[in-house]
Amino acid sequence: MLWQPTLASDLVQLRPLRESDWPGLLTAASDPLVWEVHPEPTRHRPEVFAKFFAGGLESQGALAIEDPRTGAVIGSSRYTSHREDTSSVEIGYTFLERAYWGGEYNRHVKALMLRHAFTHVDSVYFVVGEHNVRSRRAMEKIGGVLVPADAAPIADPTGHVVFRIARENWQDPLVRARE
Repeated sequence: MLWQPTLASDLVQLRPLRESDWPGLLTAASDPLVWEVHPEPTRHRPEVFAKFFAGGLESQGALAIEDPRTGAVIGSSRYTSHREDTSSVEIGYTFLERAYWGGEYNRHVKALMLRHAFTHVDSVYFVVGEHNVRSRRAMEKIGGVLVPADAAPIADPTGHVVFRIARENWQDPLVRARE
């Protein structure tokens, strides 16, 4: 399965993360406010972000998020923890530069990734820091349902909450927006 596709809408383009994205992604991640409610709030520091970036490259599921109008890298996200036995995958590690906060950009990123994921799996999980109110609200807006962490096929939910979106319950907001 291809977990590093190229996906696009009128607001964002997602493509496989590559080593040459380091400068742009570091710039997008350098704002401490991006990480203030994250379980790892020092990720804006280059030496901490370097581990996150390396993990993304190694995951073979990381995507750079670009603004198609400027070509600038404005964030990233990942597919991870694909499990054939549960027909599921996790979408996570998502962040956007603060200038792109406010719902529309995140909604497009998640819709594109969900659309792709549901061609391969029945369920998508999202693991969110338990105190990350912004991300929890964003998950609810896109149809995420809070599930018991021990019911989700994830490695270690400690300090996190888990949301699930099932293919049969999901309505693509980008399709609804065109209708």
